[in-house]
Amino acid sequence: MQNTITVIARQTFKSAVANKATLTFTILLGLSLCLATYVGWQNFRQQNNQRLHYKEVVRAQWLAKPDKHPHRMAHYGYLAFREKHELSFFDFGIESFAGVSIFLEAHKQNTVNFSEAGFSNGMLRFGEISVAMVLQLLVPLLIFFLGYNSISAERESGTLKILLCQNVSWKQLLWGKTLGIISVCLSIFIPIILLTILLWASLSNWQITLDATLRLLILILSYSVYFFVASAITVLVSAFQRNSKSALITLLSCWIFFMIIMPRITQAIGVKMHSTPSKIEFADAVTNDIEKQGDSHNPDDAHYASIKDSLLKAYRVDDVKKLPFNYGGYIMAEGEKITSAIYSLHQKRLNQTFEKQNGVTTIAGFLNPYLTLKNISMALTGSDFRTYVDFQNQAELYRYGLAQKMNKLQIDKISNISPASNGKPLAISKSNWAQQPDFNYHFNTVSTVLVNELLPLISQLCWLLAAILFLQYSSNWVKTI
Repeated sequence: MQNTITVIARQTFKSAVANKATLTFTILLGLSLCLATYVGWQNFRQQNNQRLHYKEVVRAQWLAKPDKHPHRMAHYGYLAFREKHELSFFDFGIESFAGVSIFLEAHKQNTVNFSEAGFSNGMLRFGEISVAMVLQLLVPLLIFFLGYNSISAERESGTLKILLCQNVSWKQLLWGKTLGIISVCLSIFIPIILLTILLWASLSNWQITLDATLRLLILILSYSVYFFVASAITVLVSAFQRNSKSALITLLSCWIFFMIIMPRITQAIGVKMHSTPSKIEFADAVTNDIEKQGDSHNPDDAHYASIKDSLLKAYRVDDVKKLPFNYGGYIMAEGEKITSAIYSLHQKRLNQTFEKQNGVTTIAGFLNPYLTLKNISMALTGSDFRTYVDFQNQAELYRYGLAQKMNKLQIDKISNISPASNGKPLAISKSNWAQQPDFNYHFNTVSTVLVNELLPLISQLCWLLAAILFLQYSSNWVKTI
């Protein structure tokens, strides 16, 4: 049986290569993948070099600031940059549309800004070419053209009956044709993967980590499963159709619906089911909740007036200037804690709504293997929405720590009484600024990514099992056609 399957697979491969139109399409697709790989590699290098340069500039400017009041340094702020995973050159995901930096300052949580799309010259409106895009969209199209007549042409020419009379079973025929088509895809997929590994290693400065290696291996496996499923579907459609024309029309219709129409429909359904507030509505909601808690900059605010009274009572003094610490710094620290908690709560709710919207697409992956692979690919290359949210969360933790660090310096090192000589606020040595570490984003581990993408992984496993079962046990149904 294995020998028969191998013979059929080899013959299918030779027929595909012998077809000039198919060979031309395959070569063009291979060139497109090489171009996409080069574009992604260059894009990563350029953006990463810019990020490293400006990150050094921001750090140098922070350390070079002269002696100041720590609260002024808290408002001077810090610029945090979103790092790109070394595998993101393979799949851009939402990279070009998500901001690359965020300004961190006291009492205020800003949004991530300066996306590549915002500075594009218009070409981005027509889409980007990436290795993932070519593999996800165009390789299935190649598979359809390779296999639409794999069995229907045998039926039309009359050779199908001859094959079946020569002790070739339907199971062997289906598996042989599928493996033959897969071998053509691998002839262009394997070289691209080898090139991807080489470029990935160079972008990692040849410091290859276990986590990134596992990401790449799972990525290769996921794409291989995707190609196998597409090949199995192609052969089965060809087997169930009376003629090659019907098989081609069916496959092309499926490609248009599942690759182009359905992703837009699922996104629209997700937005319709789980609506989100506008940016202005979100900001107003945060401001209203903060106003209910009180304004730390207003000395007459009721909430902070009660804190003042409790401190005076606890330390048995009649004026905040007599407290053993800086009262203004204490109030700023309290205000930062309150405003940060309010903003984080609103941002968490907003992100949960976005997750629900994306969840519609995730569930749709059980009906569309393209959506499943897209989610897995973006997650493994660190270019998905969850990675973007994780950057926001880490940046907010850094912002809060920076603000509270400056407040602590004010509490401990700033006198309650301003100097009478010039009336300016007291300042502390600029050597204190070095105590604040630089911001460095840390990607989630591959185990965390796999847990987050459990549904897409289960969906792809279901598609794989379904393809195998149909190839194994659909022979009785095919015979009736």
